[in-house]
Amino acid sequence: MRLVFAGTPVPAVASLRRLAASAHDVAAVVTRPDAPLGRKRVLTPSPVAAAADDLGLPVIRAARLDAAATAQITELEPDLGVIVAYGGLVREPLLSAPRHGWINLHFSLLPAWRGAAPVQHALIAGDRVTGASVFQLVPELDAGDVFAEREYAVPEASTAADVLAALAETGAELLADVVDAIAAGTASARPQVGEPSYAPKLTIDDGALDWSLPAARILDRFSGVTPEPGAHTSVAGQRLKILAAEAAPEGAESLPPGRIAQVRGGILIGSATAPVLVTRVQPAGKGAMAAADWWRGARLDEAVAGA
Repeated sequence: MRLVFAGTPVPAVASLRRLAASAHDVAAVVTRPDAPLGRKRVLTPSPVAAAADDLGLPVIRAARLDAAATAQITELEPDLGVIVAYGGLVREPLLSAPRHGWINLHFSLLPAWRGAAPVQHALIAGDRVTGASVFQLVPELDAGDVFAEREYAVPEASTAADVLAALAETGAELLADVVDAIAAGTASARPQVGEPSYAPKLTIDDGALDWSLPAARILDRFSGVTPEPGAHTSVAGQRLKILAAEAAPEGAESLPPGRIAQVRGGILIGSATAPVLVTRVQPAGKGAMAAADWWRGARLDEAVAGA
């Protein structure tokens, strides 16, 4: 088949490379425009654009799939549109332009966690099993019939980055299988069953850690917001990014919620249950450092996180 692929971030790259290596023809790759990155704000291609260039595939840069982008894609006369984390909506008439419409690789077991940040919300909620789904794109958000899905057991202490990296690889194979089945005329999709949950894009505020909660819930949120938008707390009125955190070792001293104490290997921060061990932080305006080094340099005899 003749495909058009739409995607932007790193987790979409594995799917693009897998389809480019298949028997199908990737006629064009649609991705978001180059974005300014780093302190010098250098315009940088998206990971998918960089991969497409490496593969020698034509690239259509579009901030949204407007009339101009629709015309470019329609002129290619694609048999199927494939979308993986593009970052924009596909509406009519583009939705119906390919002969087989569009399919979407989504990183959840639908109808759970429809939306822009499914892995992050799954981890924040404490889900221990998630997965990937390939479904038919329809006007309603992530509501189309599902062709295939694959479960993924979340390893202990995994962050959103870890889970997305794993799902990107398994999802690429799942997606390729569905594309092959559509080409062969053997694909079958089933309606989604169950109550949907939603996963809107996270903001910086979603990264704030609430030390009045049990340690397990705090670590779930840490996992879900790492590396983006990033976990953080406030100490003495200053924001402190939490870069690495884990359950405190057995026998660690009990602390009131938010109270900080130094231990070998980092700092402990109290919660509603056991304390949380924080090993790496980034203070405002400074680089990443060991949590123990930050604590010594801060020279705070007593401090409460979140205050």
